[in-house]
Amino acid sequence: MKIDLTETTSSKINKALVEGRRAVGTPTSGMVLTLVIVTDEENAYDALKAANEASREHPSRTLVVIKRVSRSPRDRAKARLDAEVRVGTEAGTGETVLLRLYGEVIDHAQSVVLPLLLPDAPVVVWWAVNAPLNPAKDPLGALAQRRVTDAYAAEDPIRELLARAETYTPGDTDLAWARITPWRSMLAAALDQAPCTVASAEVEGEEFNPSCELLGMWLGSRLNVPVTRKVSAGPGLTAARLESDGGSIVLDRPEATLATLSMPNQPDRAVALKRRDTAELLAEELRRLDPDDIYAATLRYGVERLRTAGGQSAAPEPATDGGSGASGDSGDSGDAQDKPAAKKAGAKPAKKAAAK
Repeated sequence: MKIDLTETTSSKINKALVEGRRAVGTPTSGMVLTLVIVTDEENAYDALKAANEASREHPSRTLVVIKRVSRSPRDRAKARLDAEVRVGTEAGTGETVLLRLYGEVIDHAQSVVLPLLLPDAPVVVWWAVNAPLNPAKDPLGALAQRRVTDAYAAEDPIRELLARAETYTPGDTDLAWARITPWRSMLAAALDQAPCTVASAEVEGEEFNPSCELLGMWLGSRLNVPVTRKVSAGPGLTAARLESDGGSIVLDRPEATLATLSMPNQPDRAVALKRRDTAELLAEELRRLDPDDIYAATLRYGVERLRTAGGQSAAPEPATDGGSGASGDSGDSGDAQDKPAAKKAGAKPAKKAAAK
């Protein structure tokens, strides 16, 4: 069931939600959280489709905040709110409200969203595109227990990671981090099976892919070893190599579905390692609402400590003239201080248990 509301208010939207539930025969609400999606008109369909699929695992009230661009000064000065309320089969297993904001109300989206939040239920905000420089300080982000961004959707993913490290607040997370969960599980399990001491690591993947950098940063932070970043044609992550005193441990995925795990004194084995879609990534992030300490430690390690195959830093040089934003509407994020490039030659490598 769909209900269109033009030039409406939050109270009228709440009334339409109650009427819609009664019309489809579900007067009570069985939703576990409120998911706020901040996007533009171009990406709204894909973001809503992913949220509807994720709602099969996490029934939720989904509020899609679409900030419309006003072309004339008169339109920009006029505040207007249009809404589309979906209940029943049109909204997956929950409720969906599309909020189209015009004019001055764009700068006060939190005042529209706040009355529509489910009472006594967690709030998750997901920026499908154009995430703010500091999600926790954003007016919408301040309403949430969990704030989800996607560095892959940013114009400069590496600078986006630098900005995330500088402004990290417990509750922040990124879909680029969720993309490497199977890789981290496979590598940790491999180290459990092969008692050894890791001396160095190498991560291979396509250029400008933040998941590749995050995997290298995770290996560096957990194993305390130098990590090299190697560029390949992709798609996405293609390989991770750990050099140890017992031999090389290699997880190689030349395609986007199957990978080969090679370990010392063991036959090569094929493992399932397909690239997951946005709905699966979002569902994973909605499973936990507590702070992700491992993600925080990975960000603190610093992308600038990774080295390319040629020995240069994987992070871009800080901008000298103020730089460009971390995303389409963010401020400068390239002023982080450089950290030590890698561990000194005389340092002792960490044991394999550190990767757990």
